[in-house]
Amino acid sequence: MPTDVSARTGLFTESVIREMTRRALKVGAVNLAQGFPDFAAPAELKEAAKRAIDEDFNQYAITHGSPNFRRAIADKVRSFNGFACDPDLNVTVTCGATEAMIAAMLAVINPGDEVIIFEPFYENYGPDVILAGATPRYVALRDPNFSIDHAELEAAFGPRTKAIVINTPHNPSGKVFTRAELEKIAALCIRHDTLAITDEIYEHIIFGGARHVSIASLPGMADRTITISGLSKTYSITGWRLAYAIACERLTSAIRKVHDFLTVGAPHPLQEAGAVALRLPESFYAQLTSMYERKRAALYDALCGAGLKCTKPDGAYYIIAEIGGLGFQDDFAAAAFMLDEVGVAGVPGSSFYHRAELGHRKLRFTFSKSDQTIAAAADRLRHLSEKLAARSR
Repeated sequence: MPTDVSARTGLFTESVIREMTRRALKVGAVNLAQGFPDFAAPAELKEAAKRAIDEDFNQYAITHGSPNFRRAIADKVRSFNGFACDPDLNVTVTCGATEAMIAAMLAVINPGDEVIIFEPFYENYGPDVILAGATPRYVALRDPNFSIDHAELEAAFGPRTKAIVINTPHNPSGKVFTRAELEKIAALCIRHDTLAITDEIYEHIIFGGARHVSIASLPGMADRTITISGLSKTYSITGWRLAYAIACERLTSAIRKVHDFLTVGAPHPLQEAGAVALRLPESFYAQLTSMYERKRAALYDALCGAGLKCTKPDGAYYIIAEIGGLGFQDDFAAAAFMLDEVGVAGVPGSSFYHRAELGHRKLRFTFSKSDQTIAAAADRLRHLSEKLAARSR
């Protein structure tokens, strides 16, 4: 029989996160697996999208983004992220941060290169590196606080290291990389002539005293960083697929070529609405933080009340629960029990690790849901102990 599929597709699986959503729909479970809000987007955005359609923004925008949207992105990057950005030279609008990441990697990676990825990681990064022809090198964020072992990190850099992927605020852990941590990473990038590719999609979802820092704003990093972010999480519009990559002109030119032949462009009327989103007042972001702080507290209390050990995240909208004391063989068995017997869908922790054993005692849950959804999950989690007792009989 001929080999008619690419060998590289055998090196990774389909998304476990999105598979858990499909399974949750089948059994009627409360879906705390996939990180999409199940509540409405801001009314201003919906009205702006309707206006754009009524005003006949129906055809292709400029491939790398409509001028209005790129100007809004550049203004936001200069004011919020703290580094220079020219809308004509540095911005590429993409179909979601997922496309921005693979476009960036295809634009800068050559076969034989290596890319450093912190684990746990958002599950797209490894496959993206493989599809780009490079080899992933994994560095563990250490329990209990997902701290960086700087000796391990430094050892991961070598003559073939092309880039390091930095996700802050971090999915799945909720870690927010500190300025000191990013300064150490930046020093290694400069020493080894390495690029930083960042995923900052949760940049506005930060709690307590944590602060978001873009590594591109640090000395020596502007010309060696590709900064990726988007509108999906901040404005509750994951289905609109609006994101962007910011880089120096040299890197942007390559990213735009790849983006052009991957997707041509993001939806034009939604880009016009995206420009409105990026110009919302500061009060919007204060309300966003307050909302997610409330949801974080509700899910944390529900998980802890069910007997699970959790740590409150500093950013993003996920909580990792330790399930080692529940008596399951591994995280997939625990996730299946939670789904089928308790009626709450989470994500097996090992799907976020290259070294699966590091995640076998973890499940990830999202609080990017309505208060009603979280309350329904909490009600079902109250029965966890009796379900476990019945299982053991």
